[in-house]
Amino acid sequence: MNPSHVREPVVAGLFFPREERVLRDEIHALIERCGQPEVPGMVMGLISPHAGYRYSGLTAAHGYSLLQGKHYESVIIVAPSHNEFFDGISVFAGDAYRTPFGVVPVHGDLKRELAASGSCVTLDFHGHGTEHAIEVQLPFLQEVLDHLTIVPIVIGNQSKEICIELGRVLAKVTEGKQVLLMASTDLSHYHARAEAERLDRVFIDDVAAFDYARLLEDLADGRTEACGGGPVASVLCALHLNGAERVEILDYRTSGDVTGDDHPVVGYLSAAVLA
Repeated sequence: MNPSHVREPVVAGLFFPREERVLRDEIHALIERCGQPEVPGMVMGLISPHAGYRYSGLTAAHGYSLLQGKHYESVIIVAPSHNEFFDGISVFAGDAYRTPFGVVPVHGDLKRELAASGSCVTLDFHGHGTEHAIEVQLPFLQEVLDHLTIVPIVIGNQSKEICIELGRVLAKVTEGKQVLLMASTDLSHYHARAEAERLDRVFIDDVAAFDYARLLEDLADGRTEACGGGPVASVLCALHLNGAERVEILDYRTSGDVTGDDHPVVGYLSAAVLA
């Protein structure tokens, strides 16, 4: 493994603890607060938030608690690009991501298959350097899954065409494989709680209906908001094509539930896509 091809953590100590023991204790405490959720069916995909663990960690834990004891060949994480605009879709060209728990290898065969399967998909480092939306998922995944490998994907331009193409590529590459598909997103940003909940309800209803086409339309028309709406649509598209049957909404809350300040807030969602 080339050390220069390992993506180092950039939000450890900011979004989650830098110290290994403290981080592990926090993740375990968050998962314990979720209890033992009963969601029948095989988990094929997750939608998970990516704020600091203080704000969205409990919502995220509702999804990760479902993965305990499960086995996947790899986890493909699709995220938005908060800091860098670029055309197309960037599959991480390096060898691994590092967290306080250690190195998470990238699944080489899957990343190469993805890069060879779509005109908008390239092996690249664009969007990965300072992007937190993938990094914050990894400590949870490292704690609940053994022998973890990942394929980190960042969408630089969340156009309808690009998101649907990625969904079709993901479906083709993962068909018949035990691969978990994840979309990383927060919901509406910096509205008063009532307005945030109104916007977020549209997103949640579209996701619960497994309607990625309507979700993309509602995002484009401003009826809802989500920084990772495109990644969610891509993952839902792929899982629909590969036979997933339904979506279970696991948890929704806002930052106001933590801070006590209802203006402004950010919305957070956790959902599972099931066979």
